[in-house]
Amino acid sequence: MLGTIDALLLGLAVFVGGHFALSSAPLRDPAVKRIGEERFRGLYALLALAALLWTVLAYGAAPVVDVWTPPAWTRWIPNLAMPLAAVLLVAGITTRSPTAVGGESVLDEPNAVKGVLTVTRHPFLNAVGLWALSHLAANGDLASILLFAGIAVLAYGGMPSLDAKLRRRVEAAWGPLAMTTSCVPFLAAAQGRVRIDWRGIGVWRVAAGLGLWAALNALHPFYAGMMPHP
Repeated sequence: MLGTIDALLLGLAVFVGGHFALSSAPLRDPAVKRIGEERFRGLYALLALAALLWTVLAYGAAPVVDVWTPPAWTRWIPNLAMPLAAVLLVAGITTRSPTAVGGESVLDEPNAVKGVLTVTRHPFLNAVGLWALSHLAANGDLASILLFAGIAVLAYGGMPSLDAKLRRRVEAAWGPLAMTTSCVPFLAAAQGRVRIDWRGIGVWRVAAGLGLWAALNALHPFYAGMMPHP
């Protein structure tokens, strides 16, 4: 069953749906009260990892069922989006953020909004969302459509979910953060609510992100079975 579309759907349902269900206040708050924050996070991580592994294996073994044939030019979409996604990914995982797991203490710092947070308060999720949407545009088989659409829903639907959870936890501290950051990259800066902190982002993060993109691009035929460009 692992190689069927049904198996992929089940993996995605648990992976994507599990994130939303376990992050919702009606389920999360009683569970945290019963078993504690750290134990809940550990169980959450184990469930997410198991569901992700199931999804990846099911996707790799799923039959190729063509739904539509994307034009050749659509393969340039991920090539244009992935350098930005890679930089956001590297900057997101190397910058302390109030929207990260256990990151609420960042708001106690005098300059909490800095670095990549002046671009978006959800750099990691935006990186994942860009990866998913750009690859969704370039792939027309059923398994890819299900995978990339599911991950996109998780990434972009997860932003308001995380914001709501953080708002409940930090209360008054949420207002200044919301006023000076945005979910959409560069939106807060374009609206004049914050200045991009290029120094805080750092040349090394940009270089590391572009290096990651170059490596993934070069290795694409080995792990994806095809060249990443037309």
